[in-house]
Amino acid sequence: MQSNFLFVSAENDAIKNCKAGGMGDVVRDVPRQIAAFGDRAHVVTPAYGRLHVNGEKLTEVHFSYRGQEEMAEVYKVTPKKEYDNITHYVIHHPEIVSGNIAHIYFNDPEQPFFTDACMFSLFCTAVAQAIKQDVFGHLDVVHLHDWHSSMVLFLRAYHPAYGFLNNIRFVYSIHNLAIQGIRPFEGSTSSLKAFYPEVEFDYDRLKDPRYHDCINLMALGIKFANAVHTVSPSYKEDIMKPSDFPNFIGGEGLEGFLKEANDEERLFGILNGCNYKNINLVPHGAFYVNAIQAIFEWLQNPDKEYKSQFLVHTGEKIVKLIKDPAKFVCASVARLTEQKFYFYKNSPELLISILEKLKPVNGIYVILGTGAPEYEELLHKISYDYENFIFFNGQSEEVIDSIYTESNLYLMPSLFEPCGISQMLAMRNAQPCLVHHTGGLKDTVKHMKTGFSFDGATIDEKTQNFIKVFQKALDVFFKDKPKWDDICLNAKAQKFTWKSSVIEYYHKLYKLEVNEEIYQE
Repeated sequence: MQSNFLFVSAENDAIKNCKAGGMGDVVRDVPRQIAAFGDRAHVVTPAYGRLHVNGEKLTEVHFSYRGQEEMAEVYKVTPKKEYDNITHYVIHHPEIVSGNIAHIYFNDPEQPFFTDACMFSLFCTAVAQAIKQDVFGHLDVVHLHDWHSSMVLFLRAYHPAYGFLNNIRFVYSIHNLAIQGIRPFEGSTSSLKAFYPEVEFDYDRLKDPRYHDCINLMALGIKFANAVHTVSPSYKEDIMKPSDFPNFIGGEGLEGFLKEANDEERLFGILNGCNYKNINLVPHGAFYVNAIQAIFEWLQNPDKEYKSQFLVHTGEKIVKLIKDPAKFVCASVARLTEQKFYFYKNSPELLISILEKLKPVNGIYVILGTGAPEYEELLHKISYDYENFIFFNGQSEEVIDSIYTESNLYLMPSLFEPCGISQMLAMRNAQPCLVHHTGGLKDTVKHMKTGFSFDGATIDEKTQNFIKVFQKALDVFFKDKPKWDDICLNAKAQKFTWKSSVIEYYHKLYKLEVNEEIYQE
């Protein structure tokens, strides 16, 4: 008998322009594996005022929100690639619009999550009503992703119109515990009482452990789901311990709830998979050409006008490298955030030390990304000071593909890492990685076997060990070629497949039988 799944998420990379991070990859790939096992998957995200254009309007859903009747439209949309047994939807409402982060999320520095909480609570209510109206058919499992979708569980627990949701198994995936969606219970237009003034609820059960006048939407998912999932086994262990910033990033105040879920056998750590099919292949040697092309495209973009001088500066560096290519290339691709690059922000001397060590071997360090202004400013400054530092302050799939194809060493010094996909993509191309020994990076990179890793008891000790391990990697590359080749081959041999991960999902998260015999690649 065919099982029927619904995935509810803020991102879905199976459709165009609906991704900001790794969550989009997961929501793209897991339904494909479910479909390969012969089951049916539905995936729904917000339309953000744009994704419903050219879609097929299926129906309208009517529901109560902010004490008045609202109407939202459900559209079926065309994915990048069609698969049998998968349908993609977006929900359109005038108040669900594109944010200034990846055209999805909003940055509200004075009141974090203010705008996003308004949008996603409205979205979740529309999803609950769509389930009630059988838009997705009879569902066996609803799989929610991060705090943006957890309000469906609030409606399930407290709203009298949605008690029927208790008949469905709900799974909740944590992609990044640090982003928790904390909002006040009342006293704001972006508060629980403002969203659902007619609903009675248990303040004590919902209150944030640190801010008792607030609801924590990440904690809501942890407390109310039938199964809670972290995207790697080691991240599961990390987040059941208290944080000690910046020396260790653990449960971020929610470790008590997570230990409780673990004691109740509701918490599971399952490593994300990686795509080993349909890889975007780029010609070897196209890196610098793709880089120049990307820079020219950015220069034509009005949004990049204020960065034009820096883009020209970067282009001049690339032209020199076309004439005199580097002998060693290390690279990082990530959003410029505290999670990904705190080591450099905390100690710019660390980044400078890396560049100094690269000078004698004619090496360069390439970073591609956009993000927090203070991180962009730091990298701009160092780029002007160091000729062998190439900072692509933009996004380009072609340049990213070239980086994964042509770099010698991938650097991933994340302060914490729920799973990480970049290291898997690099290893897929036989590129060793140098990583911080944390979260999912522990589960994927083995020091001196498939790559290099550093650790330490304090941030200062970690910083010192980072530069020591970087020097070790250089020594192996230039002085022990057989060892380097062995590490490259071992890295490429690692296979983190979605098939094996999703089989674990069926057994541990979904509590359903999986038909492995009919699996179709």
